[in-house]
Parts: sequence; structure tokens; C-alpha cells
Amino acid sequence: MPTTHITRLPEKGVHDRTQLDALLDEALVAHVGLVADGHPVVIPTAIARDNDTALVHGSTGSRWMRLLAGGAPTCVTVTALEALVVARSAFESSMHYRSAVLFGRFTALSGPAKLSALDVLVEALIPGRTRELRASTDKELAATVVLAMPIEQWSLKVSDGWPEDTAEDVAGDAWAGVVPLLHGVGTPGAAPDLRPGIDLPPSVRALAVER
Repeated sequence: MPTTHITRLPEKGVHDRTQLDALLDEALVAHVGLVADGHPVVIPTAIARDNDTALVHGSTGSRWMRLLAGGAPTCVTVTALEALVVARSAFESSMHYRSAVLFGRFTALSGPAKLSALDVLVEALIPGRTRELRASTDKELAATVVLAMPIEQWSLKVSDGWPEDTAEDVAGDAWAGVVPLLHGVGTPGAAPDLRPGIDLPPSVRALAVER
């Protein structure tokens, strides 16, 4: 298994598990990498954390999901981009970010564990939504694979500083600073085939407050 020791800018490394959990809980999308037939593949997919386990799901018809379910070694990355660092040179320009890399192997869930994991995934996207949905059908469950990976081997980097310009550049006339990047939720739009009289559910209304 690859090392989680940070060699590039190790001073940005964070070993606090609570900060890793916070990033995973905020993330909506992760990138899952594996090697298939000698070729690298990276899959963007929804992710959720259930205590010490990372959860993803997909179609049983997906070859990549079947490979992951079979125990293929994998790398999962999650990044939160929070600001642009505008330096006085292109070389020193950067970003504020939190970035995690996890290594391990997924296993496929079944039975009650699979149902519980699907609820966790839905709640990670829209808290409270599971109470508003019908139960999944047997056909839907048969078409869905749910994968779990222990959160054991990981690294986390956090970059949140000011531009680190040289004294010569600081003495110049170029502006330098930080530009925050804001992420928000827009106004919900009803589906064209929504029957009249169906109000916006509490889970969707709450998104504007939560995010």
C-alpha cells in the first residue's frame, strides 16, 4: 500500500482525524482511482462517511464498480477549494484548500448494512430526505452496488496562508492578497411533471440554511 507520509510541503500536513472527518462530511464528491488492465481510471462519485468507513455506490453494471467490489486497491481523494491566493508572481500564486487522500480496498455491502449505507449516502447529500422518500424496490437494490472502505490509511493537507512573496516583489507595485471562493445553494426548481399542490419538502428548504 502506498505511503501516506507527506513529502511535498509537509508543514501543511494535518494529523487531526477530526479535521479529516469534517472534510469528508462536507464533501459531496470524491474521486476514486484504480488500475484496470494496466490502465489508470479515476471515477467521480458521491461519497459519505459512516463513522470510520467511507461509502460510495454505483451501478452493478459498472465494470469499475465490480472491480472495486472485488477488492482492487484504490485511492480516494477529496478536495475543498476555499480561496485563490493572489501573489505578486505566478510562481507564488496558489490556493487555499483542504485535500485528503485515502488508500485501501472496498468491500460490497449487502442486506441491512447495504440499506443503512444507502440511507447514509442520501442523508449526506440532503439531510432529512430519507424520511420523505419511499422505500427502495428490490429491483432498484439489485441494480445498485454499495461499497465500504475502512478509513485507516490517509493523509490530509491544509493550505490557508497569505502570499509568500520575495522582499523584492513586496517592494513592487503588484497587488497581493486572498480572494475567497463562496459555495452556496440556489433557488430550488420544481420538476415539470410535479403535481400541483406539492410543497417544497423540509429537507430541501433546510439546504439554504445548512449550506
